[in-house]
Amino acid sequence: MGDTPEGITLTPDGARAYVANRGSNTVSVIDTATNTVIDTIATGAGPTDVAISPDGTRAYVAVFDDGLVSVFDLASNTLVTDIPVGAGATMAAVTPDGTRVYVTRQTTDTVSVIDTATNTVTDTVTVGTGPTGVVITPDGTRAYVASFSGSVSAIDTATNTVIATILAGDVPILLAVSSDGTRVYVTNAGSSSVSVIDTATNTTTDNIGVSAQPRFPALSPDGAHLYVPNSEPDTVSVIDTATNTVVENISAGDGPTGLAVFPDGTRAYVGNVNAGTVEVMATTVIPDQGPMAGGTTVTLTGHHLANATAVHFGTAQAVITANTATSVTVTSPAGAGVVPVTVTTAGGTGTLGSFYYMPTPALTGISPDAGPVSGSDQEIVITGRNLAGAIDVYFGTTRAVIQSVSNTQVTVRAAPAPAPGAVAVTVITSGGSADGPFYTYVGQSTITDVSPSAGPTTGGTGVTITGTGLAYTEQVTFNGTPAPFAVISDTTVTAVSPPSATEGTFDVTVTTPGGSSSGSFTYVFPPGV
Repeated sequence: MGDTPEGITLTPDGARAYVANRGSNTVSVIDTATNTVIDTIATGAGPTDVAISPDGTRAYVAVFDDGLVSVFDLASNTLVTDIPVGAGATMAAVTPDGTRVYVTRQTTDTVSVIDTATNTVTDTVTVGTGPTGVVITPDGTRAYVASFSGSVSAIDTATNTVIATILAGDVPILLAVSSDGTRVYVTNAGSSSVSVIDTATNTTTDNIGVSAQPRFPALSPDGAHLYVPNSEPDTVSVIDTATNTVVENISAGDGPTGLAVFPDGTRAYVGNVNAGTVEVMATTVIPDQGPMAGGTTVTLTGHHLANATAVHFGTAQAVITANTATSVTVTSPAGAGVVPVTVTTAGGTGTLGSFYYMPTPALTGISPDAGPVSGSDQEIVITGRNLAGAIDVYFGTTRAVIQSVSNTQVTVRAAPAPAPGAVAVTVITSGGSADGPFYTYVGQSTITDVSPSAGPTTGGTGVTITGTGLAYTEQVTFNGTPAPFAVISDTTVTAVSPPSATEGTFDVTVTTPGGSSSGSFTYVFPPGV
């Protein structure tokens, strides 16, 4: 693959995948029958996304650095023309009738509209600050654009005017639209969440927490699951769209960003920007892990599955709850280890994949164990066992954002809490949930008195600092110089003044996880001859 693969798009028949390699100024063409790169197309500087016409004859590549949309003939993978759209061409979407292409321009806060018959820009629509993702509803009547500013613009494609500005999460960037057009899903890079927009009312109806730095969302063909690559912890979150909950986090390569689901729903193509690779992720058993006690709702996707008579997880039989020609929904039986999942029909028995029975997690520690009530970007490490595939972490009722995961530790960042205080830490995995250590949210400290308030420049003065919120004091400084200190209580800290080169009144600063507060201390030269 090329360098920094970002957007991935499949042709309508799924025969080929086109991958925009932003770092190497190319588009890779993958034959999905053999999963090999069969062609590499040179582009301008900074290709970020590929949009393919509904008839599969044309590809429209957004070329960010050169401000172009390059049009390629997919029969020969050759350039037809370059369409100048202006600075920051970021993402493209083709209308269902193939007559227009909508292109976001991240640096100009606009969307360019291209007439595909003439390959010219015919209109420009102003949207929010930093427009990135764009999708068009299946009926072609609206385009939805995600902007860094925190909003999603709904554009009426008949008039090319913004008819609604919808608040999403923090830094909304990319989108997916349901096949019936009733919902738009938006990944929010700042809040590590997915917003769900009801297109009938153009309002956000839910926000689903995922892991750090979510990128291109993609729906399964039946709309039952939304796949979200999380580029920070190198996972793909699987969301059940009926309940708007994450049911699984699947390990991916380094920096998963682009994702496209094969038309039959049996696999997905995931681009890993840091590794420069595209991996093929099986989606025939979703989720493919659950607790040893059983009880997980699992969707099996494949072919010739109508009238299934039995589904087995290893030797244990599952309960079938729904069945079509392309999918079977079951409830997993109890089990252990890794087992094959088989489906039996009148035509015989076939293996669709594997299921991983996950042991119950346990927690042993957390570091640091305190932080500001306002939340923090500081990484917090939770240790334990059986933590692989962690889905969620909560500090009390506050959801923390997962940064990285291994079997023995989960690294998170703490979100703001409603109030100061100690709260239980809970980690949820496919094997169950575990409570253990406590994390203390610390409010802003205050200093009400420093006594004595003066001493010699030679230092050595014992000082009592009184105030509030001092129990988690991490440092005491006199005019920026660290001083030895001891925490006596939440209202009292003692310290010894360090030497000072000059006389004067200076700040005495106490630093806690909740912030810093200051009093004052006056240095005086000792008497001399």
